[in-house]
Amino acid sequence: MSRHPRQKLKLLLLERILLERSDEEHPISTAALLDALEQQGVAAERKSLYDDMDTLSQIGLDVQSRKGRDGGWFIGERPFQLPELKLLVDAVQSCKFITQHKSNALIHKLESLASIYQAHQLQRQVYVAGRPKTMNESVYYTIDRLHAAISQQRSVSFRYFEYDVRKEKVFRRGGKRYHVSPYGLIWDDENYYLAGYDHDHDQLRHYRVDKMAELTVTSQPRQGDAQCGSFDTAAYGQKHFGMFSGREADVRLRCEDRMVGVILDRFGRDSILIPEAESGHFTVTVTVVVSPQFLGWLFGLGTGVELLSPGWAVEAFRDQLRQVEERYPG
Repeated sequence: MSRHPRQKLKLLLLERILLERSDEEHPISTAALLDALEQQGVAAERKSLYDDMDTLSQIGLDVQSRKGRDGGWFIGERPFQLPELKLLVDAVQSCKFITQHKSNALIHKLESLASIYQAHQLQRQVYVAGRPKTMNESVYYTIDRLHAAISQQRSVSFRYFEYDVRKEKVFRRGGKRYHVSPYGLIWDDENYYLAGYDHDHDQLRHYRVDKMAELTVTSQPRQGDAQCGSFDTAAYGQKHFGMFSGREADVRLRCEDRMVGVILDRFGRDSILIPEAESGHFTVTVTVVVSPQFLGWLFGLGTGVELLSPGWAVEAFRDQLRQVEERYPG
């Protein structure tokens, strides 16, 4: 029996069968294991299985056994437990920058890390109602190349586009390539953004990764160190609401005490809150890029937060409110 040409595959086949067909709630009997091996052209005896299971345990596989009518062999601890796989599946499915096709492929790979019975539970987790997905299939690989460019401190070039009402790509700058030195990738509002030094405009800008096309990592070294300094990705993302551009400023806000959580969630626990005695309010000064998105966030907080300064930002807020009001006469 030991000279059978497929006998060398026995341990590998046992490992695969246990990983695929067993878990704590679904042990596989010795008879079923022997039958599965026989279907693969490998003969085995009941007694030899105990030695095989001991060998698999020695190489790190958590082989468990249970006696009784519904007993058998099963895998206990796995690299990823079922709750962890559910979280990963939900994260993949909810990622806006990953296409539905790529989401399905990744989820299928995650299912292979569980037993066939657990995989059914993962399949019930994959649908997120009304979740929009990107139409750009290449974004998955674009992100990987951008990480490589940042690590190697190389510049990149790409074409940048928007979609028109016919859902067709319209390239900016007449289709000319952008030349950018990447400094950081930022995840904001379910989108990936590249923050980098724009060679043509001599300034730090950001770009939606799923709107990049034909990205190339060049052999040219990164530029813009003098302008960008020690770039802080987290600070940059915190200042830009929805990654909209605008004028950067230290703005002073007067907030009702009930807004403490909102302010800390947005600007971090290092924010300095200055209480006003017996007024039920506090003030805070934060650095933001004053953009329509920031002013919209401010409006959404209603009377709970008041913008105090700088004056030009207050006037910009008033102007935006007037423009909105003019849209709804009556």
